[in-house]
Amino acid sequence: MKRRLFLVGLLLALTIGTSYAQKYAFIDMEYILGKIPAYEEGNKQLETLSKQWQEELDQAGREVEAMYKKYQADLVFLAGEEKTKRENEIVAKENEINTLRNKYFGQQGELFKRREAIMKPIQDSIYNAVKEIATANSYQAVVDRASATSVIFASPEIDISDQVLARLGY
Repeated sequence: MKRRLFLVGLLLALTIGTSYAQKYAFIDMEYILGKIPAYEEGNKQLETLSKQWQEELDQAGREVEAMYKKYQADLVFLAGEEKTKRENEIVAKENEINTLRNKYFGQQGELFKRREAIMKPIQDSIYNAVKEIATANSYQAVVDRASATSVIFASPEIDISDQVLARLGY
């Protein structure tokens, strides 16, 4: 009888414990983004633009290098004023390159702004789809498997990446 009462108590405790259990789900953001054509196209646009700007900076760098080599070759023939003028031209060109580099690739540069303009709507739609699925299925947390470095293993049964894609229409 005591054993039977213990088993009933244990069963009751397990039932109550699972009713208060939190539900978790995982998504794989890299997988999701890889299935969205607009994301891939946006990445290609940004890569093309980045290469174009980098080539422009490289060309300006080659010009500075040529100016410096010419300056070095002519150094023995230059008077004080001409020498200072050429040095200032080289420094001005280097400063121009640095300004251009910051304009294109800086923290608030053109590449950052364009990446945000292209990617933010995609990320927002993914976030909204995840939020809807999480709310509908009572998930307390949804973790991105791609960025969660401390997740060693996650069961494929709780991966909702395909549900997110389906909600987005892919």
